Amino acid sequence: MGILSTNSLPVRTKPGSNSQLTAGAPPDSSAWRSSVKNAIRSSAALREMLQLPQEDARAQAAGKANLSGTEAAGGSAAEAGEDYGFPVFVPREYAARIEKGNLKDPLLLQVLPQAREATELPGFVDDPVGDNKATLAPGLIQKYQGRALLITTGVCAVHCRYCFRRHFPYDESKMDAQSTKVAMDHLRADKSIDEVILSGGDPLMLTDDRLKALVDQIAGVEHISRLRIHTRLPVMIPSRINEPLLEWLTETRLTPVMVLHANHPAELDCPDVAAALARLSSAAVPLLNQAVLLRGINDDVETLASLSRDLVNLRVMPYYLHLLDKVAGAAHFDVSQERGEELIAELRKVLPGYAVPRLAKEVAGELGKRVLA
Repeated sequence: MGILSTNSLPVRTKPGSNSQLTAGAPPDSSAWRSSVKNAIRSSAALREMLQLPQEDARAQAAGKANLSGTEAAGGSAAEAGEDYGFPVFVPREYAARIEKGNLKDPLLLQVLPQAREATELPGFVDDPVGDNKATLAPGLIQKYQGRALLITTGVCAVHCRYCFRRHFPYDESKMDAQSTKVAMDHLRADKSIDEVILSGGDPLMLTDDRLKALVDQIAGVEHISRLRIHTRLPVMIPSRINEPLLEWLTETRLTPVMVLHANHPAELDCPDVAAALARLSSAAVPLLNQAVLLRGINDDVETLASLSRDLVNLRVMPYYLHLLDKVAGAAHFDVSQERGEELIAELRKVLPGYAVPRLAKEVAGELGKRVLA
Protein backbone atom coordinates (compact mmCIF):
# COMPACT_ATOMS: atom_id res chain seq x y z
CA MET A 1 0.00 0.00 0.00
CA GLY A 2 1.57 3.27 -1.06
CA ILE A 3 1.59 6.48 0.92
CA LEU A 4 -1.44 8.62 0.30
CA SER A 5 -1.07 12.30 -0.47
CA THR A 6 -0.34 14.41 2.61
CA ASN A 7 -1.71 17.54 0.98
CA SER A 8 -5.38 16.66 1.14
CA LEU A 9 -5.96 17.29 4.83
CA PRO A 10 -6.97 20.65 5.99
CA VAL A 11 -2.80 23.16 9.95
CA ARG A 12 -4.46 23.78 13.20
CA THR A 13 -2.70 26.26 15.37
CA LYS A 14 -4.69 24.78 18.24
CA PRO A 15 -6.75 21.58 18.34
CA GLY A 16 -10.42 22.38 18.21
CA SER A 17 -9.97 25.79 16.61
CA ASN A 18 -11.61 26.74 13.33
CA SER A 19 -8.34 26.91 11.44
CA GLN A 20 -7.54 24.17 8.99
CA LEU A 21 -5.60 20.98 9.69
CA THR A 22 -2.76 20.14 7.31
CA ALA A 23 -0.02 17.56 7.26
CA GLY A 24 2.54 19.71 5.51
CA ALA A 25 5.80 18.30 4.23
CA PRO A 26 7.26 15.41 6.25
CA PRO A 27 10.21 16.52 8.40
CA ASP A 28 13.81 15.62 7.72
CA SER A 29 14.33 11.95 8.53
CA SER A 30 17.11 12.70 11.06
CA ALA A 31 15.36 15.52 12.94
CA TRP A 32 13.84 13.26 15.58
CA ARG A 33 17.23 11.79 16.48
CA SER A 34 18.51 15.29 17.22
CA SER A 35 15.52 15.78 19.50
CA VAL A 36 16.36 12.60 21.39
CA LYS A 37 20.01 13.64 21.68
CA ASN A 38 19.06 17.08 23.01
CA ALA A 39 16.37 15.92 25.45
CA ILE A 40 16.45 17.12 29.05
CA ARG A 41 18.00 14.50 31.34
CA SER A 42 17.96 15.98 34.84
CA SER A 43 15.56 17.72 37.20
CA ALA A 44 17.99 20.64 37.47
CA ALA A 45 18.05 21.19 33.70
CA LEU A 46 14.27 20.96 33.50
CA ARG A 47 13.88 23.47 36.32
CA GLU A 48 16.33 25.83 34.69
CA MET A 49 14.54 25.74 31.34
CA LEU A 50 11.14 26.31 32.97
CA GLN A 51 12.34 28.96 35.42
CA LEU A 52 11.42 26.87 38.43
CA PRO A 53 13.16 27.17 41.80
CA GLN A 54 16.13 24.86 42.16
CA GLU A 55 16.22 22.44 45.07
CA ASP A 56 18.18 23.32 48.16
CA ALA A 57 20.03 20.87 50.38
CA ARG A 58 17.05 20.56 52.72
CA ALA A 59 14.70 19.54 49.87
CA GLN A 60 17.23 17.01 48.61
CA ALA A 61 17.57 15.49 52.06
CA ALA A 62 13.79 15.32 52.45
CA GLY A 63 13.53 13.32 49.26
CA LYS A 64 15.72 10.57 50.65
CA ALA A 65 13.30 9.81 53.45
CA ASN A 66 9.78 8.46 53.19
CA LEU A 67 7.17 11.16 53.62
CA SER A 68 4.37 11.07 56.13
CA GLY A 69 0.97 9.69 55.18
CA THR A 70 -0.46 13.21 54.89
CA GLU A 71 2.20 14.29 52.42
CA ALA A 72 1.87 11.08 50.46
CA ALA A 73 -1.84 11.68 50.11
CA GLY A 74 -1.20 14.64 47.88
CA GLY A 75 -0.44 17.68 50.01
CA SER A 76 3.27 18.06 49.37
CA ALA A 77 4.79 18.85 46.01
CA ALA A 78 8.39 18.92 47.24
CA GLU A 79 10.67 17.30 44.72
CA ALA A 80 13.68 15.26 45.73
CA GLY A 81 17.23 15.67 44.57
CA GLU A 82 17.25 12.25 42.92
CA ASP A 83 15.30 10.32 40.34
CA TYR A 84 14.23 7.31 42.47
CA GLY A 85 15.76 4.82 40.08
CA PHE A 86 13.83 6.21 37.11
CA PRO A 87 15.90 8.83 35.26
CA VAL A 88 14.49 12.09 33.97
CA PHE A 89 14.03 12.21 30.20
CA VAL A 90 11.94 14.99 28.66
CA PRO A 91 12.01 16.10 25.01
CA ARG A 92 12.38 19.85 24.63
CA GLU A 93 9.36 19.90 22.32
CA TYR A 94 7.21 18.65 25.19
CA ALA A 95 8.86 20.90 27.77
CA ALA A 96 8.07 23.91 25.56
CA ARG A 97 4.34 23.28 26.20
CA ILE A 98 4.81 23.56 29.98
CA GLU A 99 4.00 26.91 31.58
CA LYS A 100 7.16 28.50 32.90
CA GLY A 101 7.28 29.05 36.63
CA ASN A 102 4.25 26.84 37.33
CA LEU A 103 5.07 23.91 39.60
CA LYS A 104 1.48 22.67 39.24
CA ASP A 105 1.44 22.57 35.45
CA PRO A 106 -0.27 19.28 34.45
CA LEU A 107 2.40 18.45 31.89
CA LEU A 108 5.21 19.16 34.35
CA LEU A 109 3.66 16.92 37.01
CA GLN A 110 3.88 13.97 34.62
CA VAL A 111 7.67 14.22 34.20
CA LEU A 112 9.28 15.94 37.21
CA PRO A 113 10.40 13.59 40.04
CA GLN A 114 8.67 14.20 43.37
CA ALA A 115 9.64 13.17 46.87
CA ARG A 116 6.36 11.28 47.15
CA GLU A 117 7.82 8.64 44.83
CA ALA A 118 9.88 7.40 47.76
CA THR A 119 6.78 6.57 49.79
CA GLU A 120 6.03 2.85 49.98
CA LEU A 121 2.33 2.01 50.16
CA PRO A 122 0.59 -1.39 50.31
CA GLY A 123 -0.72 -2.56 46.95
CA PHE A 124 1.75 -0.55 44.88
CA VAL A 125 4.24 -3.00 43.40
CA ASP A 126 6.99 -3.29 40.79
CA ASP A 127 4.91 -5.33 38.30
CA PRO A 128 1.29 -4.24 38.69
CA VAL A 129 0.01 -5.71 35.41
CA GLY A 130 1.66 -9.14 35.58
CA ASP A 131 4.10 -8.69 32.70
CA ASN A 132 6.68 -10.99 34.25
CA LYS A 133 4.34 -13.97 34.59
CA ALA A 134 3.04 -13.47 31.05
CA THR A 135 6.52 -13.41 29.47
CA LEU A 136 6.97 -16.40 27.17
CA ALA A 137 10.47 -15.50 26.00
CA PRO A 138 12.72 -12.43 26.22
CA GLY A 139 10.72 -9.57 24.76
CA LEU A 140 7.58 -11.64 24.11
CA ILE A 141 4.49 -11.22 26.30
CA GLN A 142 1.12 -12.85 25.79
CA LYS A 143 -1.79 -12.12 28.12
CA TYR A 144 -4.78 -12.11 25.80
CA GLN A 145 -6.22 -14.55 23.27
CA GLY A 146 -5.17 -13.81 19.69
CA ARG A 147 -2.65 -11.10 20.52
CA ALA A 148 1.04 -11.11 21.35
CA LEU A 149 3.16 -8.18 22.49
CA LEU A 150 6.80 -7.51 21.67
CA ILE A 151 8.94 -5.39 24.00
CA THR A 152 10.95 -3.91 21.15
CA THR A 153 13.13 -1.62 23.27
CA GLY A 154 13.46 -0.25 26.76
CA VAL A 155 14.04 3.26 25.46
CA CYS A 156 11.17 5.74 25.55
CA ALA A 157 10.45 9.23 24.22
CA VAL A 158 9.64 10.53 27.71
CA HIS A 159 9.85 9.15 31.22
CA CYS A 160 6.39 9.50 32.72
CA ARG A 161 6.59 9.29 36.49
CA TYR A 162 3.50 7.02 36.64
CA CYS A 163 4.85 4.53 34.07
CA PHE A 164 3.69 1.00 34.86
CA ARG A 165 6.96 -0.37 33.44
CA ARG A 166 9.28 1.93 35.39
CA HIS A 167 10.66 -1.18 37.17
CA PHE A 168 10.50 -3.55 34.18
CA PRO A 169 13.66 -5.70 33.70
CA TYR A 170 14.45 -4.48 30.19
CA ASP A 171 17.96 -5.92 30.34
CA GLU A 172 16.38 -9.39 30.45
CA SER A 173 13.99 -8.65 27.58
CA LYS A 174 16.26 -7.36 24.82
CA MET A 175 15.03 -8.05 21.30
CA ASP A 176 18.35 -9.17 19.89
CA ALA A 177 18.69 -11.54 16.94
CA GLN A 178 18.28 -14.66 19.08
CA SER A 179 15.27 -13.46 21.06
CA THR A 180 13.63 -12.19 17.87
CA LYS A 181 14.04 -15.64 16.32
CA VAL A 182 12.47 -17.28 19.38
CA ALA A 183 9.58 -14.82 19.26
CA MET A 184 9.00 -15.43 15.55
CA ASP A 185 9.08 -19.20 16.05
CA HIS A 186 6.40 -18.83 18.72
CA LEU A 187 4.25 -16.60 16.50
CA ARG A 188 4.48 -19.09 13.64
CA ALA A 189 3.57 -21.99 15.91
CA ASP A 190 0.52 -20.36 17.48
CA LYS A 191 -2.00 -19.92 14.69
CA SER A 192 -4.52 -18.34 17.07
CA ILE A 193 -2.45 -15.14 17.08
CA ASP A 194 -3.63 -12.70 14.41
CA GLU A 195 -2.35 -9.42 15.90
CA VAL A 196 1.08 -8.35 17.10
CA ILE A 197 1.54 -5.32 19.35
CA LEU A 198 4.81 -3.39 19.29
CA SER A 199 5.48 -1.87 22.69
CA GLY A 200 8.37 -0.96 24.92
CA GLY A 201 9.66 1.53 25.98
CA ASP A 202 8.49 3.00 22.73
CA PRO A 203 8.89 1.04 19.49
CA LEU A 204 9.27 4.21 17.41
CA MET A 205 12.52 4.92 19.25
CA LEU A 206 14.03 2.26 17.01
CA THR A 207 15.37 3.30 13.61
CA ASP A 208 13.15 2.83 10.59
CA ASP A 209 15.53 0.23 9.14
CA ARG A 210 15.21 -1.90 12.26
CA LEU A 211 11.46 -1.46 12.42
CA LYS A 212 11.01 -2.33 8.76
CA ALA A 213 13.08 -5.49 9.20
CA LEU A 214 11.02 -6.51 12.25
CA VAL A 215 7.69 -5.76 10.58
CA ASP A 216 8.74 -7.69 7.49
CA GLN A 217 9.39 -10.73 9.68
CA ILE A 218 6.01 -10.38 11.37
CA ALA A 219 4.29 -9.98 8.01
CA GLY A 220 5.95 -13.21 6.94
CA VAL A 221 3.78 -15.10 9.43
CA GLU A 222 0.75 -15.93 7.32
CA HIS A 223 -1.94 -15.96 10.01
CA ILE A 224 -1.02 -12.52 11.43
CA SER A 225 -3.13 -9.78 9.88
CA ARG A 226 -2.80 -6.71 12.12
CA LEU A 227 0.08 -4.66 13.51
CA ARG A 228 -0.62 -2.45 16.52
CA ILE A 229 1.90 0.16 17.63
CA HIS A 230 1.72 1.77 21.07
CA THR A 231 3.66 5.02 21.02
CA ARG A 232 4.09 8.45 22.62
CA LEU A 233 6.34 9.76 19.81
CA PRO A 234 3.77 11.65 17.68
CA VAL A 235 2.89 13.69 20.77
CA MET A 236 6.36 13.93 22.36
CA ILE A 237 8.58 14.30 19.27
CA PRO A 238 6.26 14.83 16.29
CA SER A 239 9.14 15.00 13.79
CA ARG A 240 9.36 11.21 14.24
CA ILE A 241 6.47 10.85 11.79
CA ASN A 242 8.64 11.19 8.71
CA GLU A 243 8.72 9.74 5.21
CA PRO A 244 10.73 6.56 5.99
CA LEU A 245 8.34 5.69 8.83
CA LEU A 246 5.28 6.22 6.65
CA GLU A 247 6.81 4.05 3.96
CA TRP A 248 7.31 0.89 6.01
CA LEU A 249 4.09 1.48 7.94
CA THR A 250 1.92 1.71 4.83
CA GLU A 251 3.71 -0.73 2.54
CA THR A 252 3.35 -3.77 4.80
CA ARG A 253 0.53 -6.19 4.03
CA LEU A 254 -0.47 -5.97 7.70
CA THR A 255 -3.25 -3.59 8.73
CA PRO A 256 -1.58 -0.96 10.94
CA VAL A 257 -3.27 0.56 13.99
CA MET A 258 -1.51 3.21 16.07
CA VAL A 259 -2.43 3.74 19.72
CA LEU A 260 -1.28 7.09 21.09
CA HIS A 261 -0.99 8.26 24.68
CA ALA A 262 -2.08 11.78 25.56
CA ASN A 263 -3.46 12.63 29.00
CA HIS A 264 -4.13 16.36 28.77
CA PRO A 265 -5.27 18.72 25.99
CA ALA A 266 -2.15 20.87 26.46
CA GLU A 267 -0.10 17.97 25.13
CA LEU A 268 -1.90 18.37 21.80
CA ASP A 269 -1.70 22.17 21.68
CA CYS A 270 1.13 22.27 19.16
CA PRO A 271 1.02 22.71 15.35
CA ASP A 272 3.76 20.10 14.90
CA VAL A 273 1.68 17.49 16.76
CA ALA A 274 -1.34 18.30 14.61
CA ALA A 275 0.78 17.97 11.46
CA ALA A 276 2.26 14.63 12.58
CA LEU A 277 -1.20 13.20 13.26
CA ALA A 278 -2.42 14.54 9.91
CA ARG A 279 0.40 12.71 8.15
CA LEU A 280 -0.69 9.46 9.79
CA SER A 281 -4.37 10.05 9.06
CA SER A 282 -3.70 10.87 5.44
CA ALA A 283 -1.79 7.61 5.16
CA ALA A 284 -4.97 5.78 6.28
CA VAL A 285 -3.52 4.69 9.63
CA PRO A 286 -6.31 4.36 12.25
CA LEU A 287 -5.45 6.39 15.35
CA LEU A 288 -6.66 5.66 18.89
CA ASN A 289 -5.75 7.27 22.19
CA GLN A 290 -5.26 5.76 25.61
CA ALA A 291 -5.14 8.14 28.56
CA VAL A 292 -4.39 7.45 32.21
CA LEU A 293 -6.60 9.03 34.87
CA LEU A 294 -4.16 11.01 37.01
CA ARG A 295 -4.85 12.94 40.19
CA GLY A 296 -4.21 16.64 39.85
CA ILE A 297 -3.68 16.34 36.09
CA ASN A 298 -6.88 15.27 34.36
CA ASP A 299 -9.31 14.11 37.06
CA ASP A 300 -12.00 16.63 36.20
CA VAL A 301 -14.74 16.68 33.57
CA GLU A 302 -13.63 19.87 31.85
CA THR A 303 -10.10 18.59 31.17
CA LEU A 304 -11.23 15.17 29.97
CA ALA A 305 -13.96 16.62 27.75
CA SER A 306 -11.49 19.05 26.21
CA LEU A 307 -9.03 16.20 25.63
CA SER A 308 -11.66 14.11 23.86
CA ARG A 309 -12.83 16.99 21.67
CA ASP A 310 -9.28 17.87 20.65
CA LEU A 311 -8.47 14.25 19.87
CA VAL A 312 -11.53 13.85 17.67
CA ASN A 313 -10.75 17.13 15.89
CA LEU A 314 -7.31 15.67 15.15
CA ARG A 315 -8.93 12.46 13.85
CA VAL A 316 -7.88 10.38 16.86
CA MET A 317 -10.58 8.34 18.58
CA PRO A 318 -10.64 8.29 22.40
CA TYR A 319 -10.22 4.61 23.27
CA TYR A 320 -9.48 3.90 26.93
CA LEU A 321 -9.27 6.00 30.06
CA HIS A 322 -7.18 3.78 32.32
CA LEU A 323 -7.23 3.72 36.06
CA LEU A 324 -3.66 3.99 37.28
CA ASP A 325 -1.70 0.77 37.23
CA LYS A 326 -0.56 0.55 40.85
CA VAL A 327 3.16 0.69 40.27
CA ALA A 328 5.51 1.44 43.14
CA GLY A 329 6.39 5.12 43.22
CA ALA A 330 3.19 6.42 41.59
CA ALA A 331 0.61 6.28 44.41
CA HIS A 332 0.23 10.05 44.47
CA PHE A 333 -1.33 9.90 40.98
CA ASP A 334 -4.05 7.41 41.97
CA VAL A 335 -7.74 8.22 41.41
CA SER A 336 -10.45 5.93 42.79
CA GLN A 337 -12.61 3.75 40.58
CA GLU A 338 -15.70 5.50 41.96
CA ARG A 339 -14.38 8.88 40.84
CA GLY A 340 -13.52 7.45 37.44
CA GLU A 341 -17.05 6.14 36.99
CA GLU A 342 -18.47 9.52 38.00
CA LEU A 343 -16.31 11.26 35.42
CA ILE A 344 -17.40 8.92 32.62
CA ALA A 345 -21.05 9.49 33.54
CA GLU A 346 -20.50 13.25 33.36
CA LEU A 347 -18.66 12.96 30.04
CA ARG A 348 -21.65 11.15 28.54
CA LYS A 349 -23.75 14.23 29.29
CA VAL A 350 -21.52 16.62 27.35
CA LEU A 351 -19.92 14.52 24.58
CA PRO A 352 -21.21 12.44 21.70
CA GLY A 353 -20.96 8.74 22.44
CA TYR A 354 -18.06 8.12 20.07
CA ALA A 355 -15.96 10.69 21.96
CA VAL A 356 -16.36 9.06 25.39
CA PRO A 357 -13.49 6.70 26.24
CA ARG A 358 -14.11 3.45 28.07
CA LEU A 359 -12.99 3.45 31.69
CA ALA A 360 -10.81 0.39 32.20
CA LYS A 361 -8.21 -1.16 34.41
CA GLU A 362 -5.80 -4.01 33.93
CA VAL A 363 -5.87 -6.79 36.50
CA ALA A 364 -2.87 -9.11 36.50
CA GLY A 365 -3.86 -12.57 35.30
CA GLU A 366 -7.15 -11.60 33.67
CA LEU A 367 -7.55 -12.35 29.97
CA GLY A 368 -8.56 -8.86 28.94
CA LYS A 369 -8.93 -5.31 30.17
CA ARG A 370 -11.67 -4.98 32.77
CA VAL A 371 -14.06 -2.38 31.38
CA LEU A 372 -15.70 -0.46 34.23
CA ALA A 373 -17.82 2.17 32.51
